[in-house]
Amino acid sequence: MRTLGEVLRLSTAHLERHGSPTARLDAELLLGHALGLGRVEIYTGFERPLDEAELAECRALIARRAKREPVAYILGRWGFRGLDLDVDPRVLVPRPETELLVDRCLALLNGVVGPDVLDVGTGSGAIALALASELPEARVIGCDVSPEALEVARRNGERLGVDVEWIESDLLAAVAGRRFDLVVSNPPYVAADEIGALEPEVRDWEPRGATVAGESGLEAIERLCAEAPAALEEGGALVLEVGAGQAGAVAALLEGVGLGGIGRDTDHAGIERIVWGRAP
Repeated sequence: MRTLGEVLRLSTAHLERHGSPTARLDAELLLGHALGLGRVEIYTGFERPLDEAELAECRALIARRAKREPVAYILGRWGFRGLDLDVDPRVLVPRPETELLVDRCLALLNGVVGPDVLDVGTGSGAIALALASELPEARVIGCDVSPEALEVARRNGERLGVDVEWIESDLLAAVAGRRFDLVVSNPPYVAADEIGALEPEVRDWEPRGATVAGESGLEAIERLCAEAPAALEEGGALVLEVGAGQAGAVAALLEGVGLGGIGRDTDHAGIERIVWGRAP
């Protein structure tokens, strides 16, 4: 009979052989999920023997991760700014750099009373729900072209008790005529010929429509930049998450549609990841 410590060691080694860049953490999370244990309980329970049913459950989850299925999809939940979000292959896995996007939105909305906010391409609802929970006076809409993604977002909003209006829309089409103090988006920004170079977790598992944006990778951003100025209140902001190397081109797009006060933020890796501008 194997102990928890042995299974953790073997699982980590197995995931390392299959290319996981975070094998030890993955193994801890998945074994904890299988056994109903937190990470502290795993470390204090190394000598605990596992029965055959527990071993089978652990092996099944580790086997899924060895195929490079994202840990978030296996767990069915992922954390984002203190929110515990349901996630599955209908939506992207929320990422740390997107938390920085929310920070920029909060800074731009500082001093705005009861802001109207639109999250375009909301996916799991991560951005919309974070802004609505951290700015309770805000009126927040999350829109997405994918009805499947909106099902996930709605479920997250209902379970968390956070009030967001969910709308099916291709970019701003369904909110034409409405104006906002802030429009934010983490749009698809990968060029079609770059998808093969991405990590398997993204290339093989995450929704292609939320990842790839055409030949240049800027197609969705170009469309959004063209539509957004008419949807912004005076002084309202458009805030975008962009791909590595795209910040300069996106800043030029914002200037080209008449926005001012252009700014850029770097992510944790020092990559310019967030670009924003304000309506005159």
